[in-house]
Amino acid sequence: MAEKTILEAVKKVLEESPKRNFSESVDLAINLKNLDMNQPKNRVDEEVILPHGLGKELKIGVFAKGDVGLKAKAAGAAYVISDVELEELAADKNKARTLANECDLFIAETQFMPIIGKNLGIVLGPRGKMPIPLLPNKDVGELIQSKQNAVKLRSKDRLTFHVAVGRRDMNPEYLAENIETVMARLERVLDKGKHNLRAVYVTTTMGKSERVV
Repeated sequence: MAEKTILEAVKKVLEESPKRNFSESVDLAINLKNLDMNQPKNRVDEEVILPHGLGKELKIGVFAKGDVGLKAKAAGAAYVISDVELEELAADKNKARTLANECDLFIAETQFMPIIGKNLGIVLGPRGKMPIPLLPNKDVGELIQSKQNAVKLRSKDRLTFHVAVGRRDMNPEYLAENIETVMARLERVLDKGKHNLRAVYVTTTMGKSERVV
């Protein structure tokens, strides 16, 4: 799909969708075909770095303590969860669910991962929010910044799924470039590339949709 055509679709959606009193998300609705989604090898599970980000600050929770926790807070983490607080979350699933819904994603020092998996996996797993491990040689600040521009392409076992590509108040050219980046990755990971795409639509949260593939 030529970038010009994607840009035209983005502009049409933005122009024809009624104005809302909140900042709408711009999403892609992706419909696959000719794939057995019961086979894990056919499921899409990719992280894509958008060249122009999502147009908003993501709320990132970090399971860490000591200097790493301080660095995470300084780098803009919305929540820093210590080992003591992790124990509290493990004992209070309602509190854990509230935190899971509040954050867009999580990062965790590697020593926390087994505890999180055992006690919070039931809460975080179904939401696709199991933490990204912070390896000992990685800087938590750099990881937080890189994740601010990242989105997850996750089909699970469905032929139809959605992914955010920005906000309505972003430059249409930026949105088009974000979409182009997602489409390029998607075609690269699908078994038969673009031949596994039934249709792809760009849409706003409550507005119009326009086909781009």
